[in-house]
Amino acid sequence: MKATLSNYNQSPRKVRLLADLVRGKSVAQALKELDFVAKRAALPIKQLIESAVANANNNFNIKADNLLVKEIRVDKGVVMKRFQARARGRAFPIRHRTSHVKVELSATEVEVNNKKVTKAKAVVASQ
Repeated sequence: MKATLSNYNQSPRKVRLLADLVRGKSVAQALKELDFVAKRAALPIKQLIESAVANANNNFNIKADNLLVKEIRVDKGVVMKRFQARARGRAFPIRHRTSHVKVELSATEVEVNNKKVTKAKAVVASQ
């Protein structure tokens, strides 16, 4: 249940702000939060999560209700180098940075005979 976005034309530093926002949350909660964030990278990350949900549904028959964002990683992509002409024949470098975004979803709970299985905590009696 993975999806990738390669060579997205925005710097990884700006995209990581949104990746940190949705990491570890349920898919429904992550998509709601991305709807109301005023950042340019919100729409591509939302579409990427929706693509991963579609992959989970089509390939593994897992519903979107049971998914959460297990891992979202933003890596550095290709850096396009340009220059800006300045006074006295100088040139200042401009670096157009790109990002590679990878998202991985996982199922939240395992259902056995229509009962949700949770981990039991051991209680130790102190003396």
